[in-house]
Amino acid sequence: MRELFNLLGSNYAYRRRAYYRVKDLESTVKKLLLICLVVSIGWLACPVAAWAHHGYAAYDETVILSLKGTVTDYELANPHSTMSFDVKNERGKVENWVAEAGHIRLMQDEGWTRTTLKPGDTVTFFFHPAKNGSHAVDLVKVVLSDGRSLWAHSSHDQIPSDKEK
Repeated sequence: MRELFNLLGSNYAYRRRAYYRVKDLESTVKKLLLICLVVSIGWLACPVAAWAHHGYAAYDETVILSLKGTVTDYELANPHSTMSFDVKNERGKVENWVAEAGHIRLMQDEGWTRTTLKPGDTVTFFFHPAKNGSHAVDLVKVVLSDGRSLWAHSSHDQIPSDKEK
């Protein structure tokens, strides 16, 4: 009888250890699922603007063109400052162009203010043209009517050295 009790007792101890191993495994899986849930919620809570940012693949970064035009609109803003300007083409027809520039802090570091450009100002724009030929451009710099140059920093590779400024 004692042998039977010892046999059942050891079997009971084995089953008890197995039960706790399964419980430990369940607890570990629950912790991992909770961590995954928290991380997923964190990713979903990220600002949408961070996911929407784009590159400069639409522009031909190997070419810099210039046009002299009349400012029609200017906004120093995040994530990109923008300005619109009118240019007369070879036939004398007015074409509207839109230039995208850097964000506020970079523009202000280069001397831009909210009143740098006003509608009616005549300015020379230096830019990377759109690959598709549209009138949307990546601004490199402008030369104001008083001769001052202001860099736009919208292009990652267009940070001027002190000699170029």
